[in-house]
Amino acid sequence: MGLIKTIIRRVVINALTEGAIRTISATGLPNEEFKDREMQQHYGFASSLLDGAEGLIIGRGNVFYLIGSDDRRYRIELARGEVALYTDEGDKIHMKRGKTIEILGQTKVIVNSPAVEMGNGAQYKLADERIVTAINALTFGGHTIDAPLVIANVATAKTKAS
Repeated sequence: MGLIKTIIRRVVINALTEGAIRTISATGLPNEEFKDREMQQHYGFASSLLDGAEGLIIGRGNVFYLIGSDDRRYRIELARGEVALYTDEGDKIHMKRGKTIEILGQTKVIVNSPAVEMGNGAQYKLADERIVTAINALTFGGHTIDAPLVIANVATAKTKAS
């Protein structure tokens, strides 16, 4: 019985099918098609490849898996040692040299959590209308504030807490 060869190929993605098991269809060498092949990704990381992205397929016999992918059309420039998550729309989380993390949302960044903590001694929390109510209820020597606090006048419109 002959040994079945292991094949590793660079491919261009033609289609991605979402589901419990993600599959891709891709083109390799001339006249080489891979249809509905399973896509493997690292635990905790998921991406949905665009048509035209590149990948690395490994297989034996009739079983092939996409084990790596990239899309040079949208790759961002990194210094050695840096790491980033990014999209084709320009959003990114970029862990830069100098111990800096840059988060860029082209439209907005949503933090969906009941609490946001700022570390290293910074004790800031987002304020909501309750602080306005408390300040406006203060009295000084029996007198209330002449100009009530309006949160829109003292908070940035670019930050919103629910």
